[in-house]
Amino acid sequence: MEREIMKKLVEWKDSPDRKPLLLTGVRQCGKTYVLKDFGNRYFEDTAYFSFEGNRGLASVFEYDLDPERILGELGDIVQGREIVPGKTLLVFDEIQACPNAVTSLKYFCENKRELHIVCAGSLLGVSVRRDGISFPVGKVERLQMYPMTFAEFLCADGGQKLYDGAGRLPLCREMPELYSVPLMKSLTYYYIVGGMPEVVKKWVDTHSFEEVSRLQDNILADYESDFAKHAPKTDIPKLGWIWDSIPKQLAKDNNKFIFSHVKEGKRSSELEDALEWLTDAGLVHRLEMVSNPELPLSFYADSTFFKVYMADVGLLRRKSGLSHKTILEESELYRNFKGALTENYVLNELLSQGRHPYFWRSGNTAELDFLFEHEDRVIPVEAKANISTRAKSYAQFCKKYEPPLGFKFSMKNVGEHRVENTHTYSIPLYMIWRLGRYLGV
Repeated sequence: MEREIMKKLVEWKDSPDRKPLLLTGVRQCGKTYVLKDFGNRYFEDTAYFSFEGNRGLASVFEYDLDPERILGELGDIVQGREIVPGKTLLVFDEIQACPNAVTSLKYFCENKRELHIVCAGSLLGVSVRRDGISFPVGKVERLQMYPMTFAEFLCADGGQKLYDGAGRLPLCREMPELYSVPLMKSLTYYYIVGGMPEVVKKWVDTHSFEEVSRLQDNILADYESDFAKHAPKTDIPKLGWIWDSIPKQLAKDNNKFIFSHVKEGKRSSELEDALEWLTDAGLVHRLEMVSNPELPLSFYADSTFFKVYMADVGLLRRKSGLSHKTILEESELYRNFKGALTENYVLNELLSQGRHPYFWRSGNTAELDFLFEHEDRVIPVEAKANISTRAKSYAQFCKKYEPPLGFKFSMKNVGEHRVENTHTYSIPLYMIWRLGRYLGV
């Protein structure tokens, strides 16, 4: 299964200013697989070391942090063959389990720049915050990995020709049924399956909804096991309460995250650390509100007013207890939650493209689903689950702030029109992967 992040790894490999690379992302999103695949494709050899539960490996970094000594011991004693700069890809997996290895990256950067070294850490953010790891600021490059996008899912599931053909169509041409019908069907499957690579592979191999759900249950159980294994004991029940409340809070009409709805009698001050743990682990994403959409958006974001979404739309579907039949049959009883599922999907697609979205609210009168920065502009985005694109909040935002460009994502076909003075593109939800082309990148 091809991953888009491979292109960024190759760019890093060929960069003359390359530093050690740190690849982060939620557990089981495919970091280990893609790094081993990267090594197999582009290097003569891959030296792979995982620190999780490996006390002997961690001891190599206890004497000192001299790169030459470390490479010698890793090559001669642990791996049994020499690690050769320029020919070997050195991979440190689950690096957060060895704080000294994290610190050593500073010295690899300063004294061994010719070596290609990549590190992966699922819970590095958690460990840095909890254990006070000395992080080598300015000495590493960082790359965030996410579950498989819809485009990656589509190609993995036999839709490469659909992807290529749709990608060649002019941006403003309506999508012919030859493309739109199978793409809508694939997006429906993606809402059920999601983008966790193991689950996607099982779907590709079996097309069994039952097998998909079984694997999703296993992943959700593994995440909850991580709570007990890696979180402070006092936070373990809080993590469970927040984790269980996310689908319920998203299902509300006003899906602002409210701490008092997590557990009766609990206040935000008691639960904030637990939510931060889930965020640092990559399990959830916070979408903060901006009421004054000026640049930079981060300066005007309200960190106390936010929504919380899950890292994978398929896991959200399974966590909520939503049957695959409900999605396939488009039940009317599923209408409200379909909006939440669609928002979660759009957020994940935007994040995977390297965008940092927010949402806009004007008192109690209007709310716009997403805003993001592009160059010197604020780009408004309205997301709808169905064909209807009537969006009063989008129109109100455009009238008030007059952005030159905006987008409506829905199941409506491709189109363009003006909303107030804003040039607005309608893009089908299954074509969000072409967003960059509309932005000229």
